[in-house]
Amino acid sequence: MPKSTPVVSGRRGGRSGRGTVTVIEDRVSRSYLRRAKIAFVVVAVVVGLLAASIAASYWHPVLAFFAGAVIGVVAALPVAAVIAAWPVIRVIWWWLPEIILFSGAVYGFWMLSAATSVQLRIGILMMLAAPMAFPQVRAWAKRPFMCLVTRHRLRTCFAEFIISNNRGSLPLLLWTTPTKVGERVWLWLRPGLSLADVQARLDHIATGCWAAQARAEAASATNAALVRLDIIRRDGLTGTVVSELPDRVGEPADSTIDAAADKTAATQPASTSGDNVVVGLNLRDVPESAETTSKTNGTKAGGKPPGGNDTGSQAGKEPALNTYGVGGPDAADWI
Repeated sequence: MPKSTPVVSGRRGGRSGRGTVTVIEDRVSRSYLRRAKIAFVVVAVVVGLLAASIAASYWHPVLAFFAGAVIGVVAALPVAAVIAAWPVIRVIWWWLPEIILFSGAVYGFWMLSAATSVQLRIGILMMLAAPMAFPQVRAWAKRPFMCLVTRHRLRTCFAEFIISNNRGSLPLLLWTTPTKVGERVWLWLRPGLSLADVQARLDHIATGCWAAQARAEAASATNAALVRLDIIRRDGLTGTVVSELPDRVGEPADSTIDAAADKTAATQPASTSGDNVVVGLNLRDVPESAETTSKTNGTKAGGKPPGGNDTGSQAGKEPALNTYGVGGPDAADWI
């Protein structure tokens, strides 16, 4: 006959032998038992001395000593029991959602069987299962189911390649919530682990959780032990966005747009320079070749002044630049 599944295994690996599976490793159990003994002694001595000191004020010192010893042992037993049983409590915490769901299903079916007939019972079960025929309902029901799967897959990932302390303590999985692209898990890191350790193995975590990718970031600004881990299973940016722009390509320009542009140009103030007038920044009103007149010499730019003197050939003279109604100093002053 095959061996039964033990609670504690003697090997450090994941399996201790043929037909056996490790739930709590032997070195982890021994470590917590040693810490439980130390906690028992410390609590018993401290509480016993305090209780004996108080009791000595009312009773004989011998009676007060025995009373303090009894009170110290009674107070230390629960503390040591919790520490020694912590590995088992942690496993129960890992499987707590499944335990609650399974217990609720069994107890609910038992109450239904006690209060209804077989025909009514079958009809109620069919009514409860009928919504699963719709894809939207199945997708909605799959989200909490994947949260449970992600918790166990993450525990497996941490046990396989992210343990960094000598006791092999795993991070505490606080809670898991579904998101539109996957699941979000809050972790409480133990001593020996950091956010950098988790971020260095995100590709391994994504593979272990059967996801596309994983992201980790700090969930608290004051406590580095609290980490938020996002499991990405699908891309939320792959949906089709309906737009009218492709249908409007090639259509004639809208007359309302031109009318609005003309109205804007008419309301803007005009700047003058010489005989040219430029309205706003409407480039359609700017001629292709502008020619400004100079009132100082009475000639066009680039011509000869009265008297036959050629200003363009004189040394030290720079040709005047067209300003096109800028209204400020000549641009040559800044060159």
